Amino acid sequence: MADKNPLQKCFLFIILSINLISLQAQTSKIANKKTYVVHMDKSAMPLPYTDHLQWYSSKINSVTQRHSHEEEEDNRILYTYQTAFHGLAARLSEEEAERLEEEAGVVAVIPETKYELHTTRSPTFLGLERQESERVWAERVTDHDVVVGVLDTGIWPESESFNDTGMSPVPSTWRGACETGKRFLRHNCNRKIVGARVFYRGYEAATGKIDEELEYRSPRDRDGHGTHTAATVAGSPVRRANLLGFAYGTARGMAPKARIAAYKVCWVGGCFSSDILSAVDQAVADGVQVLSISLGGGISTYSRDSLAIATFGAMEMGVFVSCSAGNGGPDPISLTNVSPWITTVGASTMDRDFPATVKLGTMRVFKGVSLYKGRTVLSKNKQYPLVYLGRNASSPDPTSFCLDGALDRSHVAGKIVICDRGVTPRVQKGQVVKRAGGIGMVLTNTATNGEELVADSHLLPAVAVGEKEGKLIKQYAMTSKRATATLEILGTRVGIKPSPVVAAFSSRGPNFLSLEILKPDVLAPGVNILAAWSGDMAPSSLSSDRRRVKFNILSGTSMSCPHVSGVAALIRSRHPDWSPAAIKSALMTTAYVHDNMLNPITDASGAAPSTPYDHGSGHIDPLKAIDPGLVYDIGPQDYFEFLCTQDLSPAQLKVFTKHSNRTCKNTLANNPGNLNYPAISALFPENTHVKVMTIRRTVTNVGPHISSYKVSVSPFKGASVTVQPKTLNFTSKHQKLSYTVTFRTKLRMKRPEFGGLLWKSATHKVRSPVIITWLPPL
Repeated sequence: MADKNPLQKCFLFIILSINLISLQAQTSKIANKKTYVVHMDKSAMPLPYTDHLQWYSSKINSVTQRHSHEEEEDNRILYTYQTAFHGLAARLSEEEAERLEEEAGVVAVIPETKYELHTTRSPTFLGLERQESERVWAERVTDHDVVVGVLDTGIWPESESFNDTGMSPVPSTWRGACETGKRFLRHNCNRKIVGARVFYRGYEAATGKIDEELEYRSPRDRDGHGTHTAATVAGSPVRRANLLGFAYGTARGMAPKARIAAYKVCWVGGCFSSDILSAVDQAVADGVQVLSISLGGGISTYSRDSLAIATFGAMEMGVFVSCSAGNGGPDPISLTNVSPWITTVGASTMDRDFPATVKLGTMRVFKGVSLYKGRTVLSKNKQYPLVYLGRNASSPDPTSFCLDGALDRSHVAGKIVICDRGVTPRVQKGQVVKRAGGIGMVLTNTATNGEELVADSHLLPAVAVGEKEGKLIKQYAMTSKRATATLEILGTRVGIKPSPVVAAFSSRGPNFLSLEILKPDVLAPGVNILAAWSGDMAPSSLSSDRRRVKFNILSGTSMSCPHVSGVAALIRSRHPDWSPAAIKSALMTTAYVHDNMLNPITDASGAAPSTPYDHGSGHIDPLKAIDPGLVYDIGPQDYFEFLCTQDLSPAQLKVFTKHSNRTCKNTLANNPGNLNYPAISALFPENTHVKVMTIRRTVTNVGPHISSYKVSVSPFKGASVTVQPKTLNFTSKHQKLSYTVTFRTKLRMKRPEFGGLLWKSATHKVRSPVIITWLPPL
């Protein structure tokens, strides 16, 4: 047979190549397995099966394609979930996952999500140590019976913050366990740490086996983050606590007599949803009353957000869930954990600071902050050469960020180096400067962080300054031929004004998933928080840092979240019959929106007052939250009715119906704004003909049996607001009364308008933020 001509050969080669690529793609689709969370309809299990694991194994077996005799279906199933919701986590190829989603009884198949951690003085600042609070917060036996589940990096049990002296025996209702492993034995649990569990199957499936040289495959915390958050929630009082001499005093958690159950779900490579969900499921089964979750993984629709689904189940079981809002601020729409049954917590400053100064050769002094304590000290009476290697004082570049390997020793040796904040960790920049021969660092904020100052335990003398001061210091260094400066660390100061201030890093609203639900819910202290620390980690978290401390100072919404979790535990101990929504309402309606100078709470990213998209209902006030007067209660069916307004299909809604008899009853009249939320949001649609909107709320009396509340509402430019009735007269405790708020558009505003609605009695004030938004016409 004659040889094919060149054109035919080329064509044949192309066809073979296409077929090979197609075959490789198909093989890859089958062979590349990932973890999927599979939500199951419990009621659909056929009669022949005696338990759900048997049924789940059959389902996985029916869709998997065996390529070797070694692989069994048990290897595919990582977890089964049976308390907060029903389902399993399994390793599947994309093709297998698609086939499984078509199987009867399978409600949803959701790919694994990677979550990240949102990484003292606070009890006093919150009023929990004032003499007048002693009567309100007098210890009761019930304090000891509240267990807070902390999902984080584990716990360092030897910390004094987890001393159980004086605590009563663990209640018989507690069903948790103390799992053992490397450097974590049964005796590491006590009457304070009543449970410790570890979850790593999803993590190992995604990243490979845990390197036990880098971290413990046990509840022991090497990172420090989990120890810090657990101690913030419920740490026992520790006198003379400090970090290298800073913040000296008594460190204690928000609920010092509550108990802690540590669920280790986060590792060096992150936190994976299959592990987190197993921890939530197990925590609810163990009997926790509060869940504290200082991590997040972006925004998904409610039916595709596994954490939202799991916490919905926790809420159904009466568990209060507190989550960090995220550290994506000051960008708008940067929130995570926005489901209405979750309490979403933003971060604020306290009235304690760690001042330091930068004194230039011109004798001009700039204020900043620092937690540096070391052998090298710069004399305040001597000036040292100052250098900035960036090209423009207003526009940072790679060199100005002091990235690893970016500094030339010949330019920085023996000098104080100016570094712009961003890209790499703040303390790491100082390490780069030190390695290049620098003797000090000025860390300057950029526009992203504005005037917010976060103190760090640097490895060399260093001072962090705000954006405005930073620009002036950089301009001096760039324009003066012999620029000089010195740095002075001044220790700890209290009584700082103004405070609180919204942290620039705290994630902001609006809640893009549901504009009718205001998020974040509240603010709590999240900047420069002192709490217990791991004995295996340096305060800077850098491997080259050989310092070891018992307490550390951290910032982030990771720190604000456990403040709220702890206060929720206190409220739960005083009101064990309250629902999670009632506790949340108490926190929101008693929150304050003015600082200690009686001005509106400001935003650290600029000088302007903050809005409810930044501070939610305001800053928590625990003393008032214990006795709020009225609460806005919400039950599981009410939350489900909210989901019915979110354009979810019956199949998507089914992931929330652990009990198959839950159906949509349209009690919210297709308006999610009618959910009985403590914040009120009126959302006018694109249709300009809609000029009037009425929203309904119901309050429950938890104050004096006989009481009368009168309403007042702030004025708005774009709408008139009418409340009916104007007075609520209660004659018994737990009595419910309803009111309506009618909004009539006068002028469609281009931006949302913010205000407040206040019910006031002789003894109580119950405040709700009010937001009116007009969507742009189509």
